[in-house]
Amino acid sequence: QVQLVESGGGLVQPGGSLSLSCAASGSTFRINNMAWYRQAPGKQRVMVAVITSGGIANYADSVKGRFTISRDNAKNTVYLQMNSLKPEDTAVYYCYATRLYYGTTYWGQGTQVTVSS
Repeated sequence: QVQLVESGGGLVQPGGSLSLSCAASGSTFRINNMAWYRQAPGKQRVMVAVITSGGIANYADSVKGRFTISRDNAKNTVYLQMNSLKPEDTAVYYCYATRLYYGTTYWGQGTQVTVSS
């Protein structure tokens, strides 16, 4: 009932910045938390940032101070601003959303972020 579409991935040099967007469409009523996860080849998918419907954010220690998550509830969109990027940030980044009232979760298709000189 909900589709999540990420955009903004690409290639960036170490120390550079990149901004990701994720737009939710379909049955978006009662979306609660939204989050960004990432997965590098051969590694587990891990959460990097989460934001509540009220705008309260939490971050993984690996990105704290460098990444900022935000959302625009009117547009049903969540953003991830990534600064001071490191090669270790290279991964496929996935958007995630919950509708706890209905007991449902949703994933985007992922967008590739590559940090390399």
